[in-house]
Amino acid sequence: MLIPTSIEIALNERFRLSKDQIDFYQLNRFIKLKQVLNEETLRFFNDAITKRVEQMNQVTESLENRNTYGKAFLQLFNLWRNDEVVKALVFSKRLAKIAAELMQVDGVRLYHDQALFKEAGGGITPWHADQYYWPLETDKTITAWIPLQAIPLQGGPLEFSAASHQILFGREFEISDESEHLIQEKLRVTDFKHVIEPFDAGEISFHSGWVFHRAGANTTDQMRKVMTIIYMDRMMKLKKPENKNQVNDWETWCPGAEIGKKIDTPLNPVIS
Repeated sequence: MLIPTSIEIALNERFRLSKDQIDFYQLNRFIKLKQVLNEETLRFFNDAITKRVEQMNQVTESLENRNTYGKAFLQLFNLWRNDEVVKALVFSKRLAKIAAELMQVDGVRLYHDQALFKEAGGGITPWHADQYYWPLETDKTITAWIPLQAIPLQGGPLEFSAASHQILFGREFEISDESEHLIQEKLRVTDFKHVIEPFDAGEISFHSGWVFHRAGANTTDQMRKVMTIIYMDRMMKLKKPENKNQVNDWETWCPGAEIGKKIDTPLNPVIS
């Protein structure tokens, strides 16, 4: 499939962030930005990513027979390695420059991408912090959460606990019923604002690795389709893994990287 010239231009055209937006991210470690992708671009990648997910998905077990994690979403990784069209989105200069500016770094490289499709009737995504899974030396990490359509509150949009990256409690939890309960109880007695809002078509959120977030159940009759791109500072070094999940991530997403050295593998190219 050829990518229309108009979409190639849209993927590389700079998105102008204001100082207030950068300051908001630095304070809260998340931000939602409207009109990052136009209607043509969103429709194009909705179609392309949906087709790729359908080809790659191997989950056949019914929703009711899955655990909490399995009910949360269909999860497919590194679509860019299987699909040149999807790769164009993952390698978008527009998105990568937003990530770099929000983190205030000179450039970013790819950690990995993943599609998160929450089925109709799919369950919650429990409270968690992503960086529990990542063997990365600093907190200069950020995830672009890209809905491929508008998401109403009933569809399970991403929710954030603003500025909760400051909390050390809960960083040791996998995504689970336990993380949902214990982190929710901790956040309930803090002053951090719980932000839960729908997403407009073309609206994208960016959040750091240590900010706590979750998503509600999808109570609509439509699939909630989301593509994510995880970026890290292009100078990021690999740290010694602290749990089995970080060992797995090292072997899977940055194979060949060495502890204490810059992560520079074929799976982690510099994007901006």
